[in-house]
Amino acid sequence: MDKDLEAVLHPNVAAKSHSEVGSSRDSPKTPAARSAPSTLQKSLVIGACVATSTVIGGLLIPFVSPGFRRIALPYVPATDSQVKLVASILTRRTPGSRVVDLGSGDGRLVMAAAQKGFNSTGVEMNWWLVLWSRWRSYSLGLSKLTQFIRQDLYKCDLKSYDVIILFGVSGMMETIKKKLAVEMKSDSLFVACRFPLPSATPLEQLGAGIDSVWVYRKSDVIGGFRSN
Repeated sequence: MDKDLEAVLHPNVAAKSHSEVGSSRDSPKTPAARSAPSTLQKSLVIGACVATSTVIGGLLIPFVSPGFRRIALPYVPATDSQVKLVASILTRRTPGSRVVDLGSGDGRLVMAAAQKGFNSTGVEMNWWLVLWSRWRSYSLGLSKLTQFIRQDLYKCDLKSYDVIILFGVSGMMETIKKKLAVEMKSDSLFVACRFPLPSATPLEQLGAGIDSVWVYRKSDVIGGFRSN
């Protein structure tokens, strides 16, 4: 095959063959050139790998740690459809009302509520997500209407909130129902996303599938115990 055509079709092979010819004409390889990397080089490479693994592990721990708790609540961002459904429910309350999102993740629901004029609080255990939410809220000019707290959602006092939002998992909903029955105000609304309260009949259900949202009054929550 013509050498110029070979260079176009297989540039790496052609370059390698020329380099080999050139090197053989210039001078033979010495034993030192073929020697293995030095001990110092090996140590630097190993150290860099260990440091990288440590940093990555530290960043991932807050995201995977929920799986080691009694009832896991992993970080799964709300979809655009879910945010719109929850926002439509908030229109039933007067701007300035207090809203709390239990397990607020990256804070998108809290910020959506703040954009409609609600005093909004996000409760989240993941420090990285709390810091991100605070920064994002500040950058959007919503910091006066939002606050993000690092706290266990089971320890959050719900007595002062007008709307309580939770993207929960099925295993925690019975415990949440008991907490709501004690702490929820009589005129407040509870918005359950993805999973409903067991044995409680909602005021209404919106959406479908993973985007399903259930709305409860306190009377609906308490009625869930009477039906057991």
